Amino acid sequence: MIVVVGAGPAGIAAALRVHECGAPVTVIDDNVAPGGQIWRGDSANAWVRRFRDADIAILRGTRVITGDAGAQWLLLEGPEGARKISYSKLVLATGSRELFLPFPGWTLPGAFGAGGLQALVKSGLSVAGRKIVVGGTGPLLLAVAAYLRQHGAEVKLIAEQAGIGSLAAFAGTLLRRPKKILQGGGLALTLAGIPYMNDCWVTAAHGDGRLHSVTLRRGRKEWLEDCDYAAIGYGLVSNDELETFLGPSANIHAARTGEVELSLIEGEIAGLEAAGRGEIAASLCGKRDKARRFAAAIDATFALRGELKSLPDPGTIVCRCEDVTAERLRDFTDSRAAKLQTRCGMGPCQGRICGPATQFLYGWKPGSLRPPLFPASVGSLLPLERTEP
Repeated sequence: MIVVVGAGPAGIAAALRVHECGAPVTVIDDNVAPGGQIWRGDSANAWVRRFRDADIAILRGTRVITGDAGAQWLLLEGPEGARKISYSKLVLATGSRELFLPFPGWTLPGAFGAGGLQALVKSGLSVAGRKIVVGGTGPLLLAVAAYLRQHGAEVKLIAEQAGIGSLAAFAGTLLRRPKKILQGGGLALTLAGIPYMNDCWVTAAHGDGRLHSVTLRRGRKEWLEDCDYAAIGYGLVSNDELETFLGPSANIHAARTGEVELSLIEGEIAGLEAAGRGEIAASLCGKRDKARRFAAAIDATFALRGELKSLPDPGTIVCRCEDVTAERLRDFTDSRAAKLQTRCGMGPCQGRICGPATQFLYGWKPGSLRPPLFPASVGSLLPLERTEP
């Protein structure tokens, strides 16, 4: 059996390709419905409809907590407890998460990641009439601002840390992609009247038990902006922990994720390779290379500026799970030493939030991975006799 981990765009595309090839396939996903963060709650999406109509087996609300690439099994924890599942081929389409950079006040209620606030609204949070500052970097900011406005929010401004030179160069790249220009035109209409400020970023959030304003910097100018919510995200980080833990294997096919077009084509190729249809997968590589070049252009355009490394003050919490401040981390030279002395990265998120932040802030390399890859009950980690075929 072929197992696909992840039911976002890449995972859906991979599972559909495997299914079309006539091979048995099971999808594992930690959400209650397929679609991932991008298509959360979008049951009308064509890819989601195809996936549902194909009646592909899916284990919902389930996480992979460990596995063995040599023996070809995964240990899962889900609503029904723990179980082992064996596979002949494994497709990893584990998606991405937001990169958060700590700044004073970023833990206040009302301060969210950009994609995080969008996900909450998709899940039912009302933002009608709420004043929101959207900031950070990348195309996601525009999509989030448009979504929030469509749901009644007053988006006060979009603060983009990238400089005008980088943005102008990226605009030239878009000229060779008419479809992207059309998408951008639609966003521009939705965002009409909302100030878009390049070379601008949030330096602090303020509030008495809840966010009420943020400080913004643009050049030498700083000012306070009143708001009910702040949606601040600095791009995406790949959820590559499972791939790193399992290591390279001929039976494992990983799909790079990020921008939707790239995620879909990567998923299709990974699914076809897992199903033994390498010749068809090879025919899609040109399309994938084009999507990868566009992704590289996005990465270059929205590369983080050095000034962001000075955002945390000594009292700013860097590791939210263990309440570790920047002052306690400043004298360490690597993540292992910081973990031993402060427990930084040892909380429930297991370094998924503070890990990428400390890589950027201090240049630390990622630490080693040990099971469980997610917090799990002790019972789930006991030897299991039952292996699902």
